Parts: sequence; C-alpha cells; structure tokens
Amino acid sequence: MFDLTPADYQAIWLSTKVAVCATLISLPFGFGAAYLLVYSRLRGKALFDGLINLPLVLPPVVVGYLLLLLLGNRGWLGGLLEEFGIRIIFTWKAAVIASMVVGFPLLVRSIRLGLEQIDEKLVQASRTLGAHWYDTLFSVIIPLSGRAILAGATLMFARSLGEFGATIIIAGNIPGVTQTIPLAIYEYTSTPGGDAMALTLCLVSIVLSLAVLLLNEGLTQRFRRERQR
Repeated sequence: MFDLTPADYQAIWLSTKVAVCATLISLPFGFGAAYLLVYSRLRGKALFDGLINLPLVLPPVVVGYLLLLLLGNRGWLGGLLEEFGIRIIFTWKAAVIASMVVGFPLLVRSIRLGLEQIDEKLVQASRTLGAHWYDTLFSVIIPLSGRAILAGATLMFARSLGEFGATIIIAGNIPGVTQTIPLAIYEYTSTPGGDAMALTLCLVSIVLSLAVLLLNEGLTQRFRRERQR
C-alpha cells in the first residue's frame, strides 16, 4: 500500500515545487494588494477587492478555462509570448499560474487582517517623525504584520498543494511534466485497482499539509516570543 512509484515521487516533488513557486511569487503582490486595500484611498476599492476575491466564488474549472483563453496560443497574452518562444500552457509553469490565481485571495485576506490590526497611531507617529513611506513600511508595518504574512503564505501553500480544477484545464495531466498529487490521485481513482495508491497519495498530501501547519505554528510562536522580549 505504501510503495510509491517513480511517477508518484515525481508528482510529490512537482506539487511541492509548484506550491513553493506560487507562494514566493505571489507574496509581494499579495502584500501590495493588501496594503492598497488598507492604507490607500484608491477609487473603486470595492471593485478592486471584488476582483481579488473573484477566484474564491468561481468554480476552479472556470478559472482554468479563462486562463487557457488568456494564455493559449490564440489568446492575446499567449500569442504574444509565443512570438518570443515562450510556452506556458501544458507546462509546470501553467500549474504555478493556476495555483497563484486560485490561492491569491487567501493570501491577501490574511495579510489584510494583519494590517488592519496594526495600531494606526504607530503609523502616524512614524510619519510625524519624518519617516518616508518606505521607512514606515519596513520598520513598522511589515514587522507588525509578520504573523499575518506567514499565515497567508501558509494558507496559499496548502491551497496550492490541493489545486486541481484550474490546473488540469491549463496544465493538463501529463505524468512527469504537470502531474501533481491531486492529478495523480484523480488518475488512480479512474484506474481499476488504483484505490490503494490513491489512498497512499492522500496520506502523503495530509502529511505535507500538517507539516506546513506545524511549521507555521512553530514560526508564529517564535515570532511572538521575540516580540515579547
């Protein structure tokens, strides 16, 4: 039951790589979006917030299809990239993009909650003392929102590990190339006698998710102790 094939190990490695890349690439954009929602006087902020959270309410398959229309060879962005010899769809990069889009709202929400809990008087005091916006950002806002940033990154990583609907549309289910853990489980459940291997990969997915959550909790506790010193 616990014998994994080389293709299974490849799926585990690819899932981890996709989740890490999606989280790291999205992190600065997620923080920027949360910062705009909390501290800016941007017109149409409600619309901006709605667009960010749209992937949460859309079926993942719809998100994947829209990405396919955008990044396909006949899409305006995909066609432009094709002229430079860059191909996105049906590669592991497409799986990263799918995970980024689907997990982005969770990242922004967590960071936004952390920013909203920062005492506004601290930010105003920093500005009163003549600090530039970037000084306030790096000396006040980011340190005080560290736990929220970590929580958002953890949620997005875990969501990326479980991404299926958008990934199978834009990246396909190609063993060794784009097949992640959820796609491998789907293939095993569609194969006679594959239930045992599907269950094994489910257990692997659970273990990975628990490891990420425990790491997040450990880093959060350490961060809390350092702030109390």
